[in-house]
Amino acid sequence: MGGLRTIETGTNELLCRREAPDGRVAVITLNRPESRNALSDAMKRALAELVPRLGADPEVRVLLLTGAGGAFCAGGDTRRMAREGRPPAPEARVRQLREEHEVPRALHQMGKPTIAALPGPAAGAGLGLALACDLRLLAESAFLRSAYLQLGLSGDYGASWFLTKLAGPARAREVLFGGERIGAAECERLGLANRVLPDAELFAAALALAQQLAKMPPLALRYMKENLKFALAGSLEAALDAEAERMVQSADTEDYLDAIKAFSEKRPPRFHGSWTRG
Repeated sequence: MGGLRTIETGTNELLCRREAPDGRVAVITLNRPESRNALSDAMKRALAELVPRLGADPEVRVLLLTGAGGAFCAGGDTRRMAREGRPPAPEARVRQLREEHEVPRALHQMGKPTIAALPGPAAGAGLGLALACDLRLLAESAFLRSAYLQLGLSGDYGASWFLTKLAGPARAREVLFGGERIGAAECERLGLANRVLPDAELFAAALALAQQLAKMPPLALRYMKENLKFALAGSLEAALDAEAERMVQSADTEDYLDAIKAFSEKRPPRFHGSWTRG
């Protein structure tokens, strides 16, 4: 599969393409640069449909989420909130938010790596989206901010859960209660960023990382991600039992057999994500 392939999202506010050379990396771009990619209703609907679809697509091995125009995502559309005034009835709004929350849930739970490349700020729901991904690369000018309390809100999109898991309960409270900007270097120190890069190098580095992961054995990656998710809540004993089962399952693949053969033949392995059994 040569070149780029555009994936239809239903709106110009959310762009998606399969990245060359083999199309195994799907790049999702939040595309409302005039509002720092604040989430419109159209974007939310498109994300809710697109992310699970890509998660289930066997040809896509890695998702890369980024934003257009020097920002990642400013969170909710505060201009729209101001125009609408009082939000809808609580029951309807809870249902709506639970539907929206399927996006961070899918990013975290899908059986393939997800990467957030932040060219600029991520705030509110944008913070949750970034933290839901497995890896985060930040431009030097990027920053994270909760911004919820400043709007009289308590938080959504999994921000409290992801922050607690990534930075610990004390730091999570500091980030959410304070609402101040957390610069890229501080994010790296707190474990919220995996890498910090010069602004001009961010996307190329993120794409290179995504393409590197896309070459890895997809079934083994899926089980590895399941092990890591399990480690967030399970005991050591349960984790060891789960690792044993998944280790045996991942060895029951053509990828494992070819990797062993490639080692002795001194060549790169060829990973196709297929089982040895029929």
